[in-house]
Amino acid sequence: MTATADLQARFDAALMPNYGTPPIALVRGEGRRVWDADGRSYLDLVAGIAVSALGHGHPALTAAVADQAAALAHTSNLYLHPREVELAERLIGLLGAEPGGDARVFFANSGTEANEAALKIVKRAAGPGRGRIVSTANAFHGRTSGALAVTGKAAIREPFGPFGMDVVFVPYGDADALRAAVDTTCTAVFVEPVQGEAGIVTAPDGYLREVRAACDAAGAAFVLDEIQSGIGRTGHWFAHQAAGVRPDVLTLAKGLGGGLPIGAAVGFGRYATALAKGDHGSTFGGNPVACAAALAVLDTIETQGLLANAADLGALLADGITAAGHPLVAGVRGTGLWRGVVLTAPAAGAVQTAAAAHGFLVNAVAPDVIRLAPPLTITRDEIQAFTAALPAILDDTDRETP
Repeated sequence: MTATADLQARFDAALMPNYGTPPIALVRGEGRRVWDADGRSYLDLVAGIAVSALGHGHPALTAAVADQAAALAHTSNLYLHPREVELAERLIGLLGAEPGGDARVFFANSGTEANEAALKIVKRAAGPGRGRIVSTANAFHGRTSGALAVTGKAAIREPFGPFGMDVVFVPYGDADALRAAVDTTCTAVFVEPVQGEAGIVTAPDGYLREVRAACDAAGAAFVLDEIQSGIGRTGHWFAHQAAGVRPDVLTLAKGLGGGLPIGAAVGFGRYATALAKGDHGSTFGGNPVACAAALAVLDTIETQGLLANAADLGALLADGITAAGHPLVAGVRGTGLWRGVVLTAPAAGAVQTAAAAHGFLVNAVAPDVIRLAPPLTITRDEIQAFTAALPAILDDTDRETP
């Protein structure tokens, strides 16, 4: 039995079956490369689902985590600590606001928890007669009860209802349908700048401005889920900055901690102070180690020019995939280092398997879409190594796909 097979057997015997049995057991990472339990090496183009923004073992991240863990690992929210304040101030600044102005931050441990906080914020701020929330078809906002209620993927939502919430789903990117659904009974609109879990589905130009206008006209809150798109993934600190809009509540997670669990909900205007003392909380939210990690991530993105790297190498990645001209590729969606390779057949699972056999980790996010979200530190040579190998990967997939 291989080391991987042994771990898989132990995994199946000890863990619940909700993830199935993962095909690869990773034991070590360095830079953009990871190694499995049997010593095989892979170029990581998934980054823990857009989480490992600095790759693996980055010295700035490991030093920040080690130093903070040695100094103070946990406080609970009965006490404050410097890293939490520094991180909140830093995020507010990156969002173009000033500490003490009209923005405030709540820290959680994940994107799902950030969206749960957003739900409570908008409900607290809503006036009388508002009880309906508008979301979009195929949206993904998390798997806890509140976040799942606004998740537009019926297959994962419906088995766990009812949720006790009035939620209406409209087609993503359809501004007319959105305007028709958002009226004075609407508490909030939840939307992603790009639908990540649906297959990196981009909205038409101007869509976020249409969402902002519809919310303004009805007095509803605009909640923008940037859990995947935020923290440099698209070549901007936050995707909405390129669209020239500001939401009422912004949710973040994934890349913020670079591998450490942290989420954030940022409120603006009246949504910044909607929660009163005792309205919400988190034992681990904003803990010193996660906040130190996030500060290291933000510092490194800034000092190493990783926003420009995401924009430039994201374009190189998309161009290289397109230039391959393989018949299994219908096109490439997305922006920055967040791309969806759209296939001409529902062969994404087979592509994922073939890519691993060639030494590349990719993600079959939909039956006909491969998601690529490599670390923001990825190099030109690593991008070109993947695009050069892609035709052979796809040829192997063709042979395996009926």
